[in-house]
Formats: sequence, structure tokens, C-alpha cells
Amino acid sequence: MNLDFSEDQKQLKEQARRLFADKSPPSAVRAVLEGKDSYDRALWKNMAELGFLGTAIPEEFGGHGIGHLELCVIAEELGRSLAPVPMSSSIYLAAEFLVRAGSDAQKRKYLPKLASGELIGTFAHAERAGTVTPRSIEASVARGALTGTKLPVPDGGIADFAVVSARTGAGDEIGLFLVDLAGPGVRREAVRTIDPTREQASIRFDNAPAEPLGAPGEGWRILTDVMNRAAVLVAFEQIGGADRALEMARDYALERFAFGRQIGSFQGLKHMMADMYVSATLARSNCYWAAWALSTDAGELPEAAATARVSATQAFQLCAKNNIQVHGGMGFTWEYDCHLYYRRSNLLALSLGSLSTWEDKLIDALRRKNAA
Repeated sequence: MNLDFSEDQKQLKEQARRLFADKSPPSAVRAVLEGKDSYDRALWKNMAELGFLGTAIPEEFGGHGIGHLELCVIAEELGRSLAPVPMSSSIYLAAEFLVRAGSDAQKRKYLPKLASGELIGTFAHAERAGTVTPRSIEASVARGALTGTKLPVPDGGIADFAVVSARTGAGDEIGLFLVDLAGPGVRREAVRTIDPTREQASIRFDNAPAEPLGAPGEGWRILTDVMNRAAVLVAFEQIGGADRALEMARDYALERFAFGRQIGSFQGLKHMMADMYVSATLARSNCYWAAWALSTDAGELPEAAATARVSATQAFQLCAKNNIQVHGGMGFTWEYDCHLYYRRSNLLALSLGSLSTWEDKLIDALRRKNAA
């Protein structure tokens, strides 16, 4: 088993790093944070032109069909730069739902426009705080009309359409549906979060036209599969952010002097940064395993995805928090970029479900594996 990336994939990583360094500097992230726009439209266009959005979308549907390993390396660099774009909701989730469950007509309608950046998609799943289960979902579809409220919906205010989970009327059976968010019966309201660079919304559906996605009775299985796949990509964003936060802490500790010495020579800071390094390195090894499972459709994807998600969440939160501590009083100021990483680490910790949700998923996956 090879858990490293190829030379071509590493070159793609460098290309992505150059793009984000040039087109998504901290000033661009701050522009979105301060409300000048809901996402970085110029960067989104650049990513589409370079083919990043169509990396894992099949060529016959307007993508490049390169693969998910390549998407992983792009995700890592995106996380490193805190790029304020709807990559997770539109590509990791909406596009993946269509690739894995859409009809030929649905794929031809949506996927080329997702790959070109012309359309933005999202996944409307949660309705309240806590783990989402079939029984916790109250949104329902009857005679092709969707009623219910989803909260929070990532990029829900800027998305053109959503994949929505809803009851179909057959007990706890959950189906998936495509909904035009500019269509009738849809009302959207912005939701304030700790990280405004990743827009969130509450969406109310009142008899909104809904088109079935996937085979009847397969909704929850498809949903679980796509969530596992998206979790790997979000985990790569998290290790990218964790690595950058660690670098920021290291650089500051080397340049800042106190009592005539570099503060990096103080034992307390050495131990703190050693913990950051160990956590980030452990998360990276778990993410590499998950990337292999994702790219090969391995049967161990559920436990690999959950392991990557748990370790990457812990690493990013630890590194973002300790980066502020290493910077001391300066770390708490608006002018320094530490808070940008702290914001993103906490937002991503709740994306696709909380840390405890993924810990439970990991336990369940290991139990099933041991019982087999």
C-alpha cells in the first residue's frame, strides 16, 4: 500500500499553492470576513479555469476525471490559505451526490456547470443542533413538493440549487431531492457564525418543487457514502490549516525576542509547538490512509474517513489555538492573522457533523468490522 502522492500530484499541489498564495492572500480573506462579498468570486473563476472544480467530475460530464487524490491535494492547499470559496458544498458534496446517484439527465444538466463554476450547489441536511439521524429529520416531500426548514446550510445564501434530505412518507425512509433555490417556495436567511468567510444560511421550503435524486429507498445509504467521501476532503483542508498555523507559530517564535532570547528557546513554547507538530503529523498520516481508501473505493473507507476527520479536527483546533498563545498578546489582535485560522478551525469542526459525531461513527465502523 502506497500512502504517498505521485510526482504529478505533488506538482499539482505546488500549482495550487502558487494560485492560492497569489489570488487568496490574507487581504482577500479579510475582504470576505468584513462583508465586502459573500465569497471570493475572482478566485472561484480562476479555480474553474484551471480545472480545479472539475478534478473529480467525469470528462463526459464536463470535468477532467483525474481523480480524488488530486482533489485531496487541492483541498489541503485551499485549507492552508483559508480560501473563501464554496468548494466543500459545491464540489465535495453537491457534485459528488450527482456523480454517484444522479440520472444521466441530471448529470448532464448540473455537472458541467458545477465544473465551470457557473452553478454553485450545496447540501441541505441538518435542521437543528446535534447529530442528524433519520428520525431527527422533519422536512418531507409529498407529491413532488418539499416542506421544512434546514439549518445551517453551508453556502446556502449563494448556492443555485441544493441536494436536500427529506422524509418520503414511508416510515423513517429518507430520500434525496434536487431543489432550485431560486424557485418558488424557497426562503433564505443568512446565519451569523464564527467564520463569515464560509457563508451559512437557514432555508425554509414551503411546497417547493423537488426532483428525486437516486433510487427510492437508497437515500440514507447514498447520503452516508457521500458524507464519508466529503469528510476526507474536509480533513485535508483541516491539515492544510493546521500546518500553516504551526508555521506561523514557529516563525513568530524564531523572530520574537524577550529577555534577550528568542521566545522559541523557552521550554514552555517548545513543548507547546512539539504537541502541535505531533498532532498535525498524526492527522496527516490518517488523512493519507483515508485518501487511499477514497481513491480506491476501499471497503474500509468508513473507518478511514472517520479516523481522518477526528484527528484532523483535533489537530487544526489545537494548532489554531496554540498559535494564538505563541503570539501572546499580539495573537488576540485583529491585525494579526491568528484569529482567521481559529475561526476556520472551529467552523470546520462542525462541518458535516461535530467531532463527537465522527467519534461515534468511528466506533460504530470498528464494531461492525470486528463483528464481521
